[in-house]
Amino acid sequence: MQFEGIYTPLITPYHTDFTLNEAALAETVDHLVAAGVHGIIVAGTTGEYYAQSTEERIDMMRRCRSLIGDRVPMIVGTGAIRTEDSILFAQAAKEVGADALLIATPPYAYPTGREIALHALAVDRAANLPVMLYNYPGRMSVNMDEECLDRLGRSPNFCAIKESSGDPNHLHMLARDYPHIALSCGMDDQALEFFAWGARSWVCAGSNFAPEAHIALYRACAIDGDFTRGRAIMSAMLPLMRVLEQGGKFIQCIKHGVTLRGIDAGPPRKPLQPLNKDDKRALEEVIRTMNTTIAAIPGAL
Repeated sequence: MQFEGIYTPLITPYHTDFTLNEAALAETVDHLVAAGVHGIIVAGTTGEYYAQSTEERIDMMRRCRSLIGDRVPMIVGTGAIRTEDSILFAQAAKEVGADALLIATPPYAYPTGREIALHALAVDRAANLPVMLYNYPGRMSVNMDEECLDRLGRSPNFCAIKESSGDPNHLHMLARDYPHIALSCGMDDQALEFFAWGARSWVCAGSNFAPEAHIALYRACAIDGDFTRGRAIMSAMLPLMRVLEQGGKFIQCIKHGVTLRGIDAGPPRKPLQPLNKDDKRALEEVIRTMNTTIAAIPGAL
């Protein structure tokens, strides 16, 4: 599988009682497909998988497969502390017809590179689907290091990695030493750097509500090779990325952004709390300014 383009880690819209808002979920999927995203990820962190039961996660897989159809690929996250649970989610994803898996480092357990690789290989054997790895030491406390990547590179299913370490040296190492594992941007404020180093895809939560801006940057850099236009678009997006990444209210901001597009995304599940009025106003102003600025860039949209 070739990972090319913008991949949106889908939100899970809730009613005020935290039950699934089925109508809003369908609206969100249709909005993303119509906007031109290249794939949808179910059960990513942005989808609040960690706050869902096993039954809810599998139900989301089924619903999203039905909603997405064959319009774009569906990638399913298998994140869990226990390898046995990740295997269960991978097998369920295969049963509902997922196109690929997202395999992250098990959180909290603090595994070594070898142990991360053995975990991922066990999930791979259980489902035999294309895999995008997910390296996010800021959440998981450990890196997918050379020992891990050397072991995983032997299986053709491990065809991409969402790199979210924020470490330019790790980005350079992946680009130079592991060209057979396609590089996918997982650090939004470094998207320009990722594209400069050959990334062909970007997994970006902000594309839930601003797919046009994210697609514009991808097209400028990865398709047209116009990094002058890309820098202008990236400059316009950076204030939004600062709000998303530095406020400690990432999922809340994404959901409010979707609500601004006319889709009732609802609240995050506890322990997270919704944005307050000041936070909402600040986000709204940043989005307005970004959209106005990008619209004025020749060839951006």
